[in-house]
Amino acid sequence: MQSIHLQQSQRILIVGPAWVGDMVMAQSLFMALKKQRPDCHIDVLAPAWTLSLLERMPQIRQAVCMPAGRGELALWKRLTWGVQLRSADYDQAILLPNSWKSALLPLAADIPQRTGYLGELRWGLLNDIRVLDEQRLPMTVQRFVALAYPAGDDAIPDCPVPRLAIAGQKLAACKKKFQIQHSDKILALCPGAEYGPAKRWPAGYYAQLAIKKIQQGWQVWLFGSVKDQAVCAEIKQTVQQDCRDFSGQTSMAEAVDLMSLVDLVISNDSGLMHVAAALDKPLIAIYGSSDPNFTPPLNDKSKIVTLALPCSPCFKRECPLGHSNCLREISVQRVLTEIKGFF
Repeated sequence: MQSIHLQQSQRILIVGPAWVGDMVMAQSLFMALKKQRPDCHIDVLAPAWTLSLLERMPQIRQAVCMPAGRGELALWKRLTWGVQLRSADYDQAILLPNSWKSALLPLAADIPQRTGYLGELRWGLLNDIRVLDEQRLPMTVQRFVALAYPAGDDAIPDCPVPRLAIAGQKLAACKKKFQIQHSDKILALCPGAEYGPAKRWPAGYYAQLAIKKIQQGWQVWLFGSVKDQAVCAEIKQTVQQDCRDFSGQTSMAEAVDLMSLVDLVISNDSGLMHVAAALDKPLIAIYGSSDPNFTPPLNDKSKIVTLALPCSPCFKRECPLGHSNCLREISVQRVLTEIKGFF
């Protein structure tokens, strides 16, 4: 691909995505921009729950907290905040969400070049409009990185692999807070998926996996948000052995730091799956209703487990057929077999 023609120390505002996994993949765009023009300054407008991820991306100058929540129009907030950002004197805005509302703030901020896909008919809101060719760019990360290049550049973009940076002091503080002392191998289980149950491998299967690895001398850590506490509690109760449950107990920053300590991650297709990949962890990613060709983990230590049934991927939050066979028919033994390939 040809390089984008950036001015010296160009100031770029990225309107970031709302999902954790998408924000991790967005780092590939930040890396591509920095490779082209190391002197550019990249700020990211992002939801509050993703700010700690951005702190671990060295390509970012600063993160700017999004004034509106997910799904909230908040027209006045967006326009007011945009006017306040005029003093930042950005040269370009790159919009990763395809929504109409996401284009309001860059317009109000009077940013001269506003780049993004047409999305929800954003004529007038954007002035560097791209029409998405889904066949040419089947992966989310490719669609993000393509926005770093000029309109009309039809080459498939090279996508740098996301890499989250871990700071020694913050990691030490996290270990002290949670009294982490370990010498055994650690298995991280991520049994949640905020999108919905059609992306969640059964809790009982995770529990069987945990029991097997504990018997082999491993520690097992459970990761997830407050919304995942019920499924993690179910796993821990079934295991009835020492199984460390961090769900709902950590900030996103602490979850990232703790996950940097583990030896293997098994996860549904979720934000934490992409975090594990960006930490370059050996990873087994389990896919049900979603498509591993669309949002795969991006490191080369990942193994994808999917059945590719005729009814999947359906991209539904709940199984429309009521059986979730795309997940239930993935056996514990199959996952255990995949683990042997790592050790």
